[in-house]
Amino acid sequence: MAKQPAKAPSQRQLRVAEEIRQALSQALERGDIYDPDLTRRPVTITGVNLSPDMRNAMVSFTPLGGGEAETSLKALTRQKGHLRNHVAHTVHMKYVPALRFVEDKSFDVADHIGALLRDPHVAQDLAKDRSVDQEDEDD
Repeated sequence: MAKQPAKAPSQRQLRVAEEIRQALSQALERGDIYDPDLTRRPVTITGVNLSPDMRNAMVSFTPLGGGEAETSLKALTRQKGHLRNHVAHTVHMKYVPALRFVEDKSFDVADHIGALLRDPHVAQDLAKDRSVDQEDEDD
């Protein structure tokens, strides 16, 4: 049997996910959740993806200043219950979703693409493409 394509999140899912992201960010920013690993290396909550039934939330984070995310992941996992409790008091929902934390690697990918574009060989190719485009416009 063929697998059905995934649906895009609904407006409600997006709105609730943003409320959860803000609640988690505020809890970590204000220091409502105390963990020595989170105090030493603060994290930024970059996004939340909710399951269609809104019972599970995948929370993306990145450590401020980059670096090792493994200790931050362990600390967030240890504090999962406290963070979920904070979400329950902040975001009014029938069911509070279970939180699962994952490192957001999109910043690393963006840095890698930027480095590739700054490579002299790629810059040389881009300069050739621009000169060809200029010649086409002049004609």
